[in-house]
Amino acid sequence: MEGLGIPGSPRCQLETVESGQMSFFFTRYPRHRKLISINKRYTGKANAEFNLRHDWNSLLSHDPRLLFRQYSRAYFPDARDMVRYLGDFADTLGLRVQYNTTIAHVTLDKDRRAWNGHYFILTDQKGQVHQCSVLLVATGLSVPNQVDFPGSENVEGYESVSIDPEDFIGQNVLILGRGNSAFETAENILGVTNFIHMLSRSRVRLSWATHYVGDLRAINNGLLDTYQLKSLDGLLESDLRDLAILKDSKGKFHVTLKFFLEEASTNQSADAITLPQDDNDNFAMRVPYDRVIRCLGWNFDFSIFNKSLRLNSGNAFGKKYPLIRASYESKGSRGLFILGTASHSVDYRKSAGGFIHGFRYTVRAVHRLLEHRHHSVAWPATELPITQLTSSIVRRVNEASGLYQMFGVLADVILLKENAMAFEYLEEFPIQMLAQLETLTGRKARHGLFVINMEYGRNFSGPDKDVFFDDRSVGHTEDAWQSNFLHPVIYYYRYLPTEQEVRFRPAHWPLPRPTAIHHIVEDFLTDWTAPIGHILPLRRFLENCLDTDLRSFYAESCFLFALTRQKLPPFCQQGYLRMQGLVSTKSLRQHRVESRLLRDDAPMGRDLEDSSQHPGDQELLGAPLAPGPLAQSLDSNKEEL
Repeated sequence: MEGLGIPGSPRCQLETVESGQMSFFFTRYPRHRKLISINKRYTGKANAEFNLRHDWNSLLSHDPRLLFRQYSRAYFPDARDMVRYLGDFADTLGLRVQYNTTIAHVTLDKDRRAWNGHYFILTDQKGQVHQCSVLLVATGLSVPNQVDFPGSENVEGYESVSIDPEDFIGQNVLILGRGNSAFETAENILGVTNFIHMLSRSRVRLSWATHYVGDLRAINNGLLDTYQLKSLDGLLESDLRDLAILKDSKGKFHVTLKFFLEEASTNQSADAITLPQDDNDNFAMRVPYDRVIRCLGWNFDFSIFNKSLRLNSGNAFGKKYPLIRASYESKGSRGLFILGTASHSVDYRKSAGGFIHGFRYTVRAVHRLLEHRHHSVAWPATELPITQLTSSIVRRVNEASGLYQMFGVLADVILLKENAMAFEYLEEFPIQMLAQLETLTGRKARHGLFVINMEYGRNFSGPDKDVFFDDRSVGHTEDAWQSNFLHPVIYYYRYLPTEQEVRFRPAHWPLPRPTAIHHIVEDFLTDWTAPIGHILPLRRFLENCLDTDLRSFYAESCFLFALTRQKLPPFCQQGYLRMQGLVSTKSLRQHRVESRLLRDDAPMGRDLEDSSQHPGDQELLGAPLAPGPLAQSLDSNKEEL
């Protein structure tokens, strides 16, 4: 993506922030060096777009050498491979990255000459000033999340705790938190500690149950085994703000309730304070701990941004993520876009926007939005005849990686042309901005539209869900609307939804209530190409919405329709009547004769290779028609291809 700047001033570039910040992050994190983003090198497919569905580490580029599979053979790669990959990515593509530069302060300077009515003024650690009209911030979440409670000063942080298992031999360890960093830390020391207790305010969230990749992944959940199989380790739930951690004279740490400290007026030592086990000898955490480790996640660093940018909403969630729209633009400052992990508030716990395999697509979407806003370049679209509508949808739901990874967030939009004889196909548009589609893309939606989204079943995702229950899969097309696993859903609207309709859509719906909706039944292989189970119901749904016939026909059928109907199917209008259609071949002739669609009075020894010498074989108007059987066959199956 080209940087967006102003003449005569340094330019603020996506590449500088994204590549440089990501490279720095992976030099230290994850602390135990194993990534949990899968590197699936083999899928059995040669389709590069399809393979990106299962490549969670590659950035988008035109160069096949810059696929992460070239850098690691491990399914869960080492973080050092990611550092090497990002460096090569920047060097190979010649990205203008300014390393070793820390932006210390960002503020606004109002100026009517600027694109958005103001310039962004950035000052780095050396005092150098950078100025730009559009600022793209992709600094991730870098501030450790800390809960303030009595004794929190005795806690070690994930960002600094030792990663050498030898330092934990024979110790009792308490871990605060229940995400992947907490379980990653526990997994590293599981075999050397006396026991590990894990404390959090909520129950564990397993990614296979929530279908959210940010929740606990199976690679790190060994402690769940040792807990449920009663091998000393355990999980507990409590709000940290109600607790306190006290240190005794032997250097051991005790967990108590905060109100016990409030009753004690002076000495705050565990040797002097009443502990829960003094009143309840069955208190779960009555054994002292040698170490307490904080693994509570990360927050966005708001400290470098002047308050005039209004990035912080002030609520609890606003402390973790900046306040942005579904277009990834700041609600407080026009021209300021939040990208990458920091933009995850748009789809938090819903999709993959906080991870490489998700935000690589949202970044591209922002690029397209800016191309239109500042350079009048319309959102890329392919215009095709309506006869290719079904095949276009089938192709995308079977190979598109952006749809697959950013399900429920990015969707394909099909804009119908007048009389529904053609359509424009837009890929991976932010669906929460659907009401502003015309303004954001430069495309017109005046004759109806389809939205293609990927969705899980409504009641199939959640920390309390049993996703392995009997009859969890749906196999019959008539029950497609009850599909649980990820599957395509097609929404049809006669008119572009309004902002109010998008805002007040039904609960848990990604889009407003449509004119019509179609679920393509889930498929165990995520291969939606079955002619009867997938394609036929889809085509009939589209035909019902458009009140037309989307099938393909032989020339003889189009000839008959031209003589007997007032309205021809689009395939005949756009093909046969324009002297276009299927060229006759020996096999097609044989099939039509055997099906009694054509009398056996035409030479069959010639094939496509000599058809140019015998133009009669092309049968643009067809050979003599056999009465009776042809009409009967057309009524039954209309010679459907």
